Amino acid sequence: MVNDNFSVDEINTGSSEHRSILHEEIPITVAYGDGIGPEIMEATLRIAKAAGARIRIETIQIGESVYGKGISSGIEPSAWESLRKTKVFLKAPITTPQGGGFKSLNVTVRKTLGLYANIRHCPSYSPHIFTKHPGMDVVIIRENEEDLYGGIEHRQTADVVQCLKLISKPGSERLIRYAFEYARRYGRKKVTCFTKDNIMKMTDGIFHKIFDEVSKEYPDLQSEHWIVDIGAAKLADRPEEFDVIVLPNLYGDILSDVAAQISGSVGLVGSANIGENVAMFEAIHGSAPRRAGQNMANPSGLILASVQMLVHIGQVDIAEKVHNAWLRTIEDGIHTYDIYDPNSSKEKVGTKEFADAVISRLGQRPSELKPVKYHGQSKPIEIRLKNRPKPLKQLVGVDVFLDWEGEPETLGRSLEAISTTELSLVMITNRGTKVFPGGLPETFCVDHWRCRFQSKTLNKEVSNENILALLSKLVSSGFPPIKTEGLFLFDGLPGFSLGQGQ
Repeated sequence: MVNDNFSVDEINTGSSEHRSILHEEIPITVAYGDGIGPEIMEATLRIAKAAGARIRIETIQIGESVYGKGISSGIEPSAWESLRKTKVFLKAPITTPQGGGFKSLNVTVRKTLGLYANIRHCPSYSPHIFTKHPGMDVVIIRENEEDLYGGIEHRQTADVVQCLKLISKPGSERLIRYAFEYARRYGRKKVTCFTKDNIMKMTDGIFHKIFDEVSKEYPDLQSEHWIVDIGAAKLADRPEEFDVIVLPNLYGDILSDVAAQISGSVGLVGSANIGENVAMFEAIHGSAPRRAGQNMANPSGLILASVQMLVHIGQVDIAEKVHNAWLRTIEDGIHTYDIYDPNSSKEKVGTKEFADAVISRLGQRPSELKPVKYHGQSKPIEIRLKNRPKPLKQLVGVDVFLDWEGEPETLGRSLEAISTTELSLVMITNRGTKVFPGGLPETFCVDHWRCRFQSKTLNKEVSNENILALLSKLVSSGFPPIKTEGLFLFDGLPGFSLGQGQ
């Protein structure tokens, strides 16, 4: 582990109680990453040093070199010690090898350290950077740990694989509360929720329901909900109608890149990953290995991520200085190749030269773009979850999944004969569509069947022993389950989808 000390003599670090004291050096963990990562990290740290950031750097190794040692997560086990100690991680992009079971380092770090909120600010810098949406100023706040990113996948039959979508009430609530608190902190007017709960009524339904509950506690802020497909269409067409958007993990991952690109470029957006104890800051783009070592990469995303980091550690005046110098550089037409436009740019520069231009403008403010002001925003957002009583949970049946080939009617008649005294076959679905009883011959079926057994007196509680007896009978009859899911009532309401046609 390498230590580098950056310090200055005079600095006002603000009033943050959680991280900084006047004139204190704040330890941070830094990873230079792969591809263009080392170049943009060097540029970013040079700017921070020149601006007077009081940070003490601990450097860790991540990415290709670590994957090459056979460590599937891409991060050395010893590196976690630094992250737990500093609680602040400034990370350049990395390259994840294809195949071989290698995991996403970002997902690993976010989930391991509980970095539940991902914040990406996507404003327009028109007319200095081209965009069709000069009035755009959108913040995407994305849930960072749950949803399909749990990475729980299985191949269950020759034809079918599954990925589990996990949404929790506490995970949704703290993210949504963070979005409203963020909007209030930064003078925003509206919070919009995107879900697909017209289809995923339980998973996305929880997210939407909690959004509606929490929004009532913020009467000073407007709130609205859109189904994600039409919401995404509106975002791409009229982004100026949105302010803060809060949404589950997968939608947020996709739409934050869309928002960044239509604002001007994915290369201009930084990302903050916030947890209760640790935070990670990064550019949203990848490692672009084809551009590595050419002094071409735009360091702006990582520079703006470092601005978010400086706010987080309480050095708000330094954050303000760096951000305004960056804005002035953009305004003066000093641009890297990816955003260079002969109609609006004045000089095409490389990575190092762009950093030099920002450094030369430290202490200046933009004259056309809106200057930023961070003073008074250094105290971290604290989230308190609502106490929720535990519902009464009752077992009323089981969904049994089978790997089987044949006609639905044949399977249905066989399973009806296997039903026990306590549990009887209610229906069979194939890829979610009901095929027995009363299925249609046109329905295309594969080798993956969900067979629902419930108590013969519908919604009457059954025992785990009843379930085991049924499963044993299925195995002995030549229908070994590949998976089961218990069917529960919560305060008398079904905790399971009813299925088409039921």
